[in-house]
Amino acid sequence: MTDTTSPTPDRRGGTTPAGHRAAARLDRLPPSRWHRRITLVVGIGAFFDLYEIFLGGVLAAVLAEQWHLGHTAKSWVIAAGFLGMFAGANVLSVLADRFGRRRMFLVNLGSYAFFSLLCACAPDLSWLLALRALSGLGLGAELVLVDTYLAEFLPRAVRGRYIAWAYTLGFVGVPVAALLGARLVAAHQPLGVDGWRWLLVAGALGAAFIQLMRRRLPESPRWLTVQGRGAEAERIVAGLEERVARETGGSLPSVPEAETVPERRVPLGEMFRGDRRRRTVMWWIFQVLQTVGYYGFGSLAPVVLTAKGHTVTESLLYAALSFCGYPLGSALSVPLIDRIERRTLIIASALGIAGCGLAFGFADATWAIVAFGFLLTVCSNVFSNAFHVYQTEIFPTGLRSSAIGIAYSLSRLTSVVLPFVALSVLDALGPAAVFGASAGLMLLLCLDVALLGPRTTGRSLERI
Repeated sequence: MTDTTSPTPDRRGGTTPAGHRAAARLDRLPPSRWHRRITLVVGIGAFFDLYEIFLGGVLAAVLAEQWHLGHTAKSWVIAAGFLGMFAGANVLSVLADRFGRRRMFLVNLGSYAFFSLLCACAPDLSWLLALRALSGLGLGAELVLVDTYLAEFLPRAVRGRYIAWAYTLGFVGVPVAALLGARLVAAHQPLGVDGWRWLLVAGALGAAFIQLMRRRLPESPRWLTVQGRGAEAERIVAGLEERVARETGGSLPSVPEAETVPERRVPLGEMFRGDRRRRTVMWWIFQVLQTVGYYGFGSLAPVVLTAKGHTVTESLLYAALSFCGYPLGSALSVPLIDRIERRTLIIASALGIAGCGLAFGFADATWAIVAFGFLLTVCSNVFSNAFHVYQTEIFPTGLRSSAIGIAYSLSRLTSVVLPFVALSVLDALGPAAVFGASAGLMLLLCLDVALLGPRTTGRSLERI
């Protein structure tokens, strides 16, 4: 039932052949309840990252009315969390390659829960912005770690589908943020506390609970192997093989020798050498461009709708209905993501975002606003799931978290600048101009991926 290759000790007490074969042993496992369980635990954590991202637009719309915020102040309410995420994506993702995926999982949600709870007590705008930046710092690497951890454990045959299911769970947070916002704003002060403060408390308490669940997660055997800790990797893989064999009730497939490709530690500078340089440049360009088309809608939708003349409560309700497309689009990606080449799926869904965004920008009737907003979010999450899987596949284990995190931080930095630029364009030229510019950038993204992106679907991480 388990691999029986005779090992030789490595310099840190590991087992060299077994360590090198850990990736192939994980890839050939049939999907099991254990794989579905870690997908659930990790995916629920993504809920809070996505909840927090789209909460910025909700808070900006609500506080503009309650605290009489001007254009610049509203921009900062949206941007503050992204500024913290920019720093967190750089720092925590690099630390995850140095100290392990599991340890950083515990650090990021714990710090987010703490600062988000403090944020709910903010007495004024200055405190709110500072604490939102600190809570964003904790969440900066959350999606990077979700992608990295699941990709390194899941069998390659179901890697795309299971990561898509993890994000489907996570994206339930988007309509929840808007629906909760609409209800709590309408209620004014439940239990004598402003409704927007309850939104922050809910995120903090939920994240703290998930952090406790994650304490039982094992470390990634692929990461342990790269660190020269073959004995620990062997124990985790052997235990998982025994568990899967019991659950499936049969013997496990043999490990193909052709798939045994040893990994090693990779210096950060390797991102800019050889074929990896092309992939790094492609992905940096991608992350800057996707932010405008993807996060731009979610974080700005409530503000755009108020600019169209709707009340804050109406805007949050219409945004919530549009945001229902996020989990549905994510679920729609599940049967597609392992059947269609990731690169092709990214390009097709990006074109859908561009077209639906243009229609949303020009729409005036309520039904058209909700319909095109819904279709845009459906396309957005086919796009999002495809690129989250894709980015785990184009960098090696020794660089995976760092390379993804540094590129991802550029999307957060773009998200800091985006509200100031987009809201200025919105005030001067209207919603159609905002979404017209967004569509143009998504077309550039399609060219970037088509010309520079490698094919990855169905291949082992080590072979790619």
